[in-house]
Amino acid sequence: MAETEQPLLIKRYASRRLYNTETSDYVTLEDIASFIREGREVQIVDLKSGDDLTRQYLLQIIAEHEGRGENVLPLAVLTDLVRSYTTSASTVVPQFLQMSFDMLRDGQSKMMENMSTMNPMAKMPGFEAMQAQQEAFLKAMTGGFSGNWSGPGREDDDRPRGKSGDKGEDLESIKAELAKLQKKLSDLDG
Repeated sequence: MAETEQPLLIKRYASRRLYNTETSDYVTLEDIASFIREGREVQIVDLKSGDDLTRQYLLQIIAEHEGRGENVLPLAVLTDLVRSYTTSASTVVPQFLQMSFDMLRDGQSKMMENMSTMNPMAKMPGFEAMQAQQEAFLKAMTGGFSGNWSGPGREDDDRPRGKSGDKGEDLESIKAELAKLQKKLSDLDG
C-alpha cells in the first residue's frame, strides 16, 4: 500500500449502519475486515458527532474472529493485555506491541529479499517456484500481521484437503515441507 493513499472512509449512521463513501453502499464488519486483509487502511467515523470509531470496530472484528475459534491471541496474551489497562505498563504496552509487529513485518520483508539476492540457490532451475511457495507459506503464517491471511481457518477456505479433509493435515504438510526446505538450506550452508 502506498504511504500517501487515503484511508477508506466508512461513516456510521445513527441506525448503526456502516456506509462506504467510495462505493456509496452499505458494508458489514466482514467487508471492513476484507478491506483490511487486502492491505487497505480504514477510518470509521460517526456521521453525527464526527467521533473516530475505528478502534472500537477493529476490536469488534478481532473479538468476532476470536469468538469463532480463529484464535490468534493466546489466552496468556489476552490476560496480560487486560492487566496492562490497570497498571503503569499501559503506557509501554502499545509501543511494545507496535514495535513487535513492525519487527515481524520487517523480518518477513528482509527474509524474502535475502532469498532472492543472497541465496546461492537462486541460479538453480526451479528456484523461482520454490521461492513462490515459501512466500505463500510466509504470507499464510504471518498474514494476520500484514493483512493478507489466507490460510486455514477462513470460512471460505475451500482448498482441496487430504483424505479426511482435515485442515490440521494441511498444517502438518506445511510443517513437513518447511522442515525439508530448512534442511536443504542448512546443507547448503554447511
